[in-house]
Amino acid sequence: MSHWLQLLSGNQTMIAIGLEGSANKIGVGVVEHTEDGTVNILSNVRETYVTPPGQGFLPKDTAAHHRKAVVPLVKEALKHAGISMQNVDCICFTKGPGMGPPLTSVAVAARTLALLHGKPLVGVNHCIGHIEMGRMITGASNPVILYVSGGNTQVIAYSERRYRIFGETIDIAVGNCLDRFARILNLPNDPAPGYNIEQLAKQGTQYVELPYVVKGMDVSFSGILSRIEQIADDKLKKGECTPADLCFSLQETVFAMLVEITERAMAHVGSQEVLIVGGVGCNERLQDMMSSMVSQRGGKLFATDERFCIDNGVMIAQAGALMYKTGHITALEDTWCTQRFRTDDVLVTWRD
Repeated sequence: MSHWLQLLSGNQTMIAIGLEGSANKIGVGVVEHTEDGTVNILSNVRETYVTPPGQGFLPKDTAAHHRKAVVPLVKEALKHAGISMQNVDCICFTKGPGMGPPLTSVAVAARTLALLHGKPLVGVNHCIGHIEMGRMITGASNPVILYVSGGNTQVIAYSERRYRIFGETIDIAVGNCLDRFARILNLPNDPAPGYNIEQLAKQGTQYVELPYVVKGMDVSFSGILSRIEQIADDKLKKGECTPADLCFSLQETVFAMLVEITERAMAHVGSQEVLIVGGVGCNERLQDMMSSMVSQRGGKLFATDERFCIDNGVMIAQAGALMYKTGHITALEDTWCTQRFRTDDVLVTWRD
């Protein structure tokens, strides 16, 4: 341990490898932090567990996929980076939140690498990984963050060493709502159900009214999903609307809700920046709606493309590197995973 802590003294170049596998994607990424503070992405490889149309992904099957994929992905990431494990200073892995069996599969791989090569481990909060990846890629200084994915929906702002949650879903995540409706329409899961919803929505011409559920700073999507299921069962059979119309209507409704609570958070904290992270953050319609609101307030929107929005290993490497440089090392006995690991549970020692 003392040797590892000696590496943290001074501004030395360091390399971190990150393993992410909290849901149906497993990713491995490598980042380099140079002496002058530059961050270089050396590799970012990923594989997705894809199920047939109309089906979700079961935890045990997803975990089996990750166990099979993790070793080839680690080798590929190291090859792309042009390094070996001897060059790596720390091994970072997703500690939570996420699905239990996939998380555990990837954590076991991280532990094994650490024991084989004598490297320290850093357990990373998945949500913090998205945030720090977004900040690094976009250069956003202190934005209000909209974190939207298949498992999480939160409006976040940084204050006093914590990423504070100002608003969130009180039931299912927005990405889960979109994915489940894609299954009802029997849309493909490749490349992602939410992406296929987005493409179909572009063909919609009729807005079908849906519940709009904002409760203070929080949102609710389960009732919207139930209602659109009923409409799909009724109006699609009668030919009163098309699947494209329903995808369009669902996106317009849930994204308007997200824009509303994000704007309220901007006003509360006095920020002129918004950063969208998470898999749903790739959605161009969400980015357009958010950009319109932010520009009306004289602010600026930051977002990334699918390389960094969707779950990936390099975001875990980036957040883990920041943690490691400020003294965070996860002891082997503490490398357990948790499905419930809130964003504001993490003490952010690497920011003022």
